[in-house]
Amino acid sequence: MDTSISRPSNNTKQQESSLVEAVNKALYDIMAEDSSTIIIGEDIADNGGVFRATDNLLNAYGSNRVINSPLAESMLAGLGVGMSAMGLKPIIEIQFMGFIYPALNQIISHVSRLRNRTRGRLSCPMVIRAPYGGGIHAPEHHSESTEAIFAHIPGVRVVVPSTPERAYGLLLSAVDNPDPVIFLEPKRVYRKFKQALPKTGHRLPLDKAWLEQTGDDLTIVSWGAMMVECQIVCMQLQDEGIGVDLIDLATISPFDRPTIIQSVKKTGRCLIVHEAAKTCGVGAEIAAEISTHAFSDLKAPIRRVTGYDTIMPFFQLEQHYMPSVERILQGARDILAWNN
Repeated sequence: MDTSISRPSNNTKQQESSLVEAVNKALYDIMAEDSSTIIIGEDIADNGGVFRATDNLLNAYGSNRVINSPLAESMLAGLGVGMSAMGLKPIIEIQFMGFIYPALNQIISHVSRLRNRTRGRLSCPMVIRAPYGGGIHAPEHHSESTEAIFAHIPGVRVVVPSTPERAYGLLLSAVDNPDPVIFLEPKRVYRKFKQALPKTGHRLPLDKAWLEQTGDDLTIVSWGAMMVECQIVCMQLQDEGIGVDLIDLATISPFDRPTIIQSVKKTGRCLIVHEAAKTCGVGAEIAAEISTHAFSDLKAPIRRVTGYDTIMPFFQLEQHYMPSVERILQGARDILAWNN
């Protein structure tokens, strides 16, 4: 399968889907395939969720499997633990990532530990979905990019799709997984472009990064919505004769170390791009792994282009906060110019 990011084409024979439509299709298909799956969240039934990711699922599967909940995120996560222990596969929707923090007690103390606590007798096959990231002119608590918090919790996976195809295939695999998955959907690209989806039921592997394009001069690592800006930067650098390995991390924890290390050993230079704040971000962990396993291959210091160590500002300033094409391009050129 071609794993590169594809933009809308002139081929209309196969219906194309946006990322949020791909999520909806994945939910529809997995519920048809597996009767143990249940979706729970705020306003997900009659209204289809804030972004309509659960649209029409109530009509298809009924109120016993598509359940509106109170505004109680801690309860949602705790309910998921009980359902998982009893053999169900709950899919919990949090309206926005900024609302997930009341559930942290349950996620850290119970969701992540059920297999360990019971010495493998029970597992917690639940998925917690949340739209995340900025760039849609939303108010406070609606534009969070705090994936590093969840990446630091042993026992949970953290997955961030960047395209409709990956949203579909990775969500199916997340529901199949016997342990909990935090599935973060970059809402800035929910409807930015469309893509033909694979055949119904086709899974994509968790814990694997995708090499979007190859080059010998620089490695760029990113994930989620920032892949759009990184693609533009790669095209501009290519026009200047600079070849880039562009890596879509996809699974944040555990991330695909071999793919990154192999690329950096080849290029000798690495730029890591993420929307989240810089300090203690996932990019720092990637940089540490590169320093440990590819230090002698580096031709320049590893560089990060990230959000700032501040709260995501209101929409008047959010474009200044988020890494732009210009900032990423400057970071790439600084690395390429090192000792040249």
